[in-house]
Amino acid sequence: MTRAKFAPAFLAAIVAVAAAISTPPAARAQSAAPPHLVAIVVPPERRQLIGVKFATVERRAVVDRIDATGIVEADEQRESYVQTRFPGWIRQVFVNQNWQAVRKGQPLFTIYSPDLVNAENEYLIALGENAQVQNSAVAGVSGGAAAMVSAALDRLRLFGVPERELRRLERERTVRDAIEIDSPATGYIADRAALPNLYADPATRLYTIANLDRVWVYAAIFQDRLAEIHPGDSVAVRVDSFPGRVFAGKVDYIWPAIDPATRTARVRCALGNADAMLKLGMFVQVAIAPNLGRALVIPASGVLQTGTRNVVFIDRGDGYLEPANVELGPRVGANFVVRKGLSPGQRIVSSANFLIDSESQLEAAIGGYTPPPPGATQQAVAAASGKAAPAATLALATEPSPPARGKNRITVALSDPDGKPITGAQVTVAFYMAAMPSMGMAAIRASAKLTDRGSGRYAGTLDLESGGTYAVTISAQKDGLPVASKQLNVSVAGPMAM
Repeated sequence: MTRAKFAPAFLAAIVAVAAAISTPPAARAQSAAPPHLVAIVVPPERRQLIGVKFATVERRAVVDRIDATGIVEADEQRESYVQTRFPGWIRQVFVNQNWQAVRKGQPLFTIYSPDLVNAENEYLIALGENAQVQNSAVAGVSGGAAAMVSAALDRLRLFGVPERELRRLERERTVRDAIEIDSPATGYIADRAALPNLYADPATRLYTIANLDRVWVYAAIFQDRLAEIHPGDSVAVRVDSFPGRVFAGKVDYIWPAIDPATRTARVRCALGNADAMLKLGMFVQVAIAPNLGRALVIPASGVLQTGTRNVVFIDRGDGYLEPANVELGPRVGANFVVRKGLSPGQRIVSSANFLIDSESQLEAAIGGYTPPPPGATQQAVAAASGKAAPAATLALATEPSPPARGKNRITVALSDPDGKPITGAQVTVAFYMAAMPSMGMAAIRASAKLTDRGSGRYAGTLDLESGGTYAVTISAQKDGLPVASKQLNVSVAGPMAM
């Protein structure tokens, strides 16, 4: 059945009766099924009074922001290592300190190797023989000599002999007992093992050269945000040393392990560093911008989070507000991503003031009230049709007066429109104080089912955890039908709970 088929008066009757029938809190706690969701009707005057605001459910591109701290480290993929391809003894060391800048082709050290000396001698012998038989008339002689030169030259190149040394051998035709080994890359000496008179074999790593034109930043990200981050997400890095300067980069890799002490994962970000402003070991601020794609978005103030469910109120028009459970994704700034429960273009209540000031209506919509039994009361039908109807009256008294933090005796006098006491009713009193996050105080709820003391008087005790102003709801029903309800604000003496 569509909403258009409901008469406005009938809808109002449903809401009026539903808002007057209370389910005891204990019974709600024992129920394993989700609470029944009941729509409410808020007239325009009431909406204006409590400041109701609306927002539209939108589907748009969502980019989040995750702030973290990080450390600058060298890009391991751009590191070079210096090793010889032959055994020998180091003679002179030209680059003799860590973090010394070097350029490609710059001499690092000299080394004496008997194997290398023998290879150079073989090359010189091959050059001499080739020169002697170059004009030989014997077939194959000159070609064989040239092949010997080529083989000897290839052996030297496989040993890693620099090209300038090969040209010197060909030009001077003399063997040196030590040759220079050049840097294979431009960068900084991150580690050095080369020392004079050190014996080095091909397994000895003599230098590690780090190219810092690009660096890595390892950001520490808490595990609850890891699902949002993917390789390729944009990264902005800031350093206190350079105010106003932003270093742009990308997420490069996410470590597959969590630090058990901090519960964070290392997210590696790659950044350009051509001007060498980022130094290794720097402490930096990292802002990662995960791209969540296109998603439904609603204001965070429009979600009522009960701890077990997330509820929004959908505007169906004419003051008709329908509650709906939603499945939320990550919070992005002042908005929530909605996974399930809403459609683009729907209007929802977004005013936090409405959710706080209308606590009794929200409790009814979230399941604090049950639907009316078959056959609504004449009072509810009359109220829905706009006709005035006699109503029972409720009078609240407390001991002490005003009530104070701690135990209080609550008394309610219930009488019919003619002033005669009503007995045999079920009377419930509920006190509610909204949460104050800035003060670290959660919402406070306290309720009591009063005992019939006769002559229309109902009494009970209520323990209030804090002083302050409470929204109080008093409801009475008899024979399963509502008799009266009342809402008022009550100031409670005593210090506030923190």
